[in-house]
Amino acid sequence: MKYTKTTVISIAILLLTGAGLIIYRHKQTQARQDYIHDRGVMVMPFDLDKTTHFFTKTKEGGVQKILVKDPQDSEQIDLIRTHLQKEAELFNKGDFSDPSALHGESMPGLSVLEQSADKVAVEYSDIPDGGQLTYITDDPEIINALHLWFMAQLQDHGMDAMEHK
Repeated sequence: MKYTKTTVISIAILLLTGAGLIIYRHKQTQARQDYIHDRGVMVMPFDLDKTTHFFTKTKEGGVQKILVKDPQDSEQIDLIRTHLQKEAELFNKGDFSDPSALHGESMPGLSVLEQSADKVAVEYSDIPDGGQLTYITDDPEIINALHLWFMAQLQDHGMDAMEHK
């Protein structure tokens, strides 16, 4: 099949435009992740460079873990546990002001979670190398909101977060 010079130029322009958009989007995402990382100290007392967030979606809601990178770092472990215990208390009251302050009020799933304190249980537990929050509900709308909220946090935290553990 033969292509005219105009067709080849058009295809090249489309490919370059697409590549440019991908690069632009990547830079926007990286800038957002850097912004969240730098502002993390506003709501999290532990060092994000020394810890990793893990988000696991479940059929009952989800599990959020924060673990230290160095298992000998007892100071960071204590800070994680204190923070997550406080967050569990707040979340069980429908108070998601910490994530809202860090990620923004329009964070996916957040408004549903704020209005659903009576329909979701948030349980804290110590785990080796950190702590975890387990979110439990039987309401499909809340489960969906939790999953959206987890995905938004994974996106915002970038290299500071992972799915599953």
